[in-house]
Amino acid sequence: MPTLTARYVFPVAGPPMPGGLVTYDGDKIVAVEPAGTRTADLDLGNAAILPGFVNAHTHLDLSGARGLIPPTDPDHFTDWLKGVIAYRRTRTPEQVQQDIRDGLNELLQSGTTLVGDITSGGASYEAFATPLAASRAVLFWELIGLSHERYDFARSAAKAWNASPIQHPLCRKAYSPHAPYSVNSFAFGIGHRNCVFATHVAETMDELELLDTHTGPFVDFLKSLGVWDESSIASLNSLLMMSRFLSKCLLVHCNYLPLDCANQLFDIHTVVYCPRTHAAFGHPPHPFREFLARGVRVCLGTDSLASNPDLDILAEARFVRTRYPDFPGSQLLKMITLAGAEALGWADECGSLEPGKSADLVVIPLTDRNEPDPHDLWLKDDSPPAARRTLFRGQWR
Repeated sequence: MPTLTARYVFPVAGPPMPGGLVTYDGDKIVAVEPAGTRTADLDLGNAAILPGFVNAHTHLDLSGARGLIPPTDPDHFTDWLKGVIAYRRTRTPEQVQQDIRDGLNELLQSGTTLVGDITSGGASYEAFATPLAASRAVLFWELIGLSHERYDFARSAAKAWNASPIQHPLCRKAYSPHAPYSVNSFAFGIGHRNCVFATHVAETMDELELLDTHTGPFVDFLKSLGVWDESSIASLNSLLMMSRFLSKCLLVHCNYLPLDCANQLFDIHTVVYCPRTHAAFGHPPHPFREFLARGVRVCLGTDSLASNPDLDILAEARFVRTRYPDFPGSQLLKMITLAGAEALGWADECGSLEPGKSADLVVIPLTDRNEPDPHDLWLKDDSPPAARRTLFRGQWR
């Protein structure tokens, strides 16, 4: 039963522990204790031990698009969407698989041990479901199809994939109705009771205009693709009400989600904030703090490399700290660990350093400086992902 120690242990389930100790047996944590409780087998020195990171929102199949589709301003978001569609059409299945593997390797290097990936056609399952899988995952089959006919076809394919007898204990399958403008509103209904969902919502004001009045730039965008179907568009309030029957529902982006929607969100709902993608499109300040104040769970994601420079979820937390220096570091740590695990349905096994949970942790080197808030030691550090060490299920990877 190896015991690790370092300058600080950050359990998330409790306050920071100077010189804390983490003991694990096989793939499970058996003790998280204060300094002096026992003798450590490995002293990691001037470092922080944190739970394995959770990146709640990625699109790994777009990892080859880094720098190729520059984000637009919010008023021209549909132009960016056209660029993503055009890019996807250029990729062969072999290229997509390589993109997914490259993205996964980047995630692993940054310390991610649980990821929520939205996968087109289930393409990323092959990369994750290997005998030596180095990360947990919830893979969301992306549902696209506005008309009833297109949606029925997409749903049939997703159900066949989800019912496949080939399963992996660290890789769970789920569904992602892409967005209220790209999939039939029926996708959010009770026909999917007890399912885990992720959907992009309230990403732009133009999207809200479409849902409220069936007008605006999204109508022209959908008509240009030959998929416009006004009868399949529902209001935001209707979609949120329908989603209350789901097991878990991740609401991704929510850049313009009205605050009064908090009254329609339950414990199953999580707002997934992607800070650097949000900033790249020039949106006004995100309402994540207001939703947290109203009791809504919020976690972080990176989104894809089509809108973000990398897949480092710690970089997202550090970016938030630069924009909101008074925001509690303890809350930021929870947003990249336990809150993401809760959103994805893995909180019983990971997301915090507690006895009985998986031995997943990240070791981050620190500088010699002191900070009034110990969380600032890892938040203000700028060491690259390559300097971190990750323990996953009791094995250094």
